[in-house]
Amino acid sequence: MSESPGSLAVLGAPPRFREPLHVGKPSVGDRTAFLARVEAILDRGWFTNNGPEVIELEQRIAARLGVEHCVVVNNGTTALGILMRAANVKGEVLVPSFTFVATAHALTWEGIEPVFCDIDPETWTLDPDACEAAITPATGAILGVHLFGNACDTDRLSDLADKHGLPLFLDAAHAFGCSHHTRPLGGFGRGEAFSFHATKAFHTFEGGAITTNCEELATKARLLRNFGFSGYDAVVSLGTNAKMPEVCAAMGLANLDRFDEHVRGNRSVFETYARSLAEISGIRLRRPTPGESHNWHYVVIEVDRQALGLSRNQLQKALVAENVLARRYFFPGCHAMEPYASRNPGASDRLPHTIAAASRVLVLPGGQAITDDQAQTVCDLIRAAASRGDEIRAVLHDGGQEVVEEGVGP
Repeated sequence: MSESPGSLAVLGAPPRFREPLHVGKPSVGDRTAFLARVEAILDRGWFTNNGPEVIELEQRIAARLGVEHCVVVNNGTTALGILMRAANVKGEVLVPSFTFVATAHALTWEGIEPVFCDIDPETWTLDPDACEAAITPATGAILGVHLFGNACDTDRLSDLADKHGLPLFLDAAHAFGCSHHTRPLGGFGRGEAFSFHATKAFHTFEGGAITTNCEELATKARLLRNFGFSGYDAVVSLGTNAKMPEVCAAMGLANLDRFDEHVRGNRSVFETYARSLAEISGIRLRRPTPGESHNWHYVVIEVDRQALGLSRNQLQKALVAENVLARRYFFPGCHAMEPYASRNPGASDRLPHTIAAASRVLVLPGGQAITDDQAQTVCDLIRAAASRGDEIRAVLHDGGQEVVEEGVGP
């Protein structure tokens, strides 16, 4: 990284970073504690089927989140699907399009039709007014999404659900360690679904969890994750194999031991970005909700094309050339992906705020993926790109046609 700050790979210089900086890099947690747990697993010979590591992880998560029940499963998508099936949700579910496609896929896999509603233009979370306008006799539930660790409007969504006699569920994939009204996320609505994928702030290699204060819902979820077994050889319902292996639970426990330490590191990186990006016109850093706990895992910027002199897609291309693998979350929105685009050809007309957000958002490497010094270098690269916008725009044209127009191209 000896090149001058104005040297850019998109203009022919060597990449500033030799190795790629990813948006999500797994944390290891307490390595010694993890390996000791793996040795114990090997000695016991109990690798799956609700072993002691899984039981301890469920107990510790429930205690940390202040909920009565935690049911861990093999991944977050499965957690959401099992939550819907355990609650016997049918018909249509109101959901934002501005979310990872797994939110919609989990519903569709369960035979539920996702109905995409627009987001609030400031919070980017599900807009209760848009939800109310979409309610029909076929509506079976509302599914809000906590985005980048910030809670959706659970108060208004709860009121709306109660008004229409609908259950409210929450996709909390981004939100472990975050709060709403100073309460940990995990205990809102009828149930919440977490992802513990390796790139999340808290992970179990791969995994997920359902959290709820409803005993009946938790009991059904436990049946569903283990083929419907209620005892050693008694099958009482339909089920699948969604169990979390012991080694995954062991990684989760090791990560819990270091979670608060990791959050402090995440915040340090975030604040480095905040200080430097504040000086760049055309870049707005999305900040956590004031007064709430946060995992500081996601570094999310909005790109103002006019003020920066580059589009979001052009800036992404410039950063990727430097081995900074910034991501366009959640472009272009679930409604514009298959199988949903073919089913809802006019959905874009109802989702102006979703489309606007999807055209401006860029997620930068953060969390355990990056150091403070590397974060500063990324900011320097963004500043350099802005200062050489004319040259970058010229490079990213082909025969007068821009290669990376908004909404077009990879």
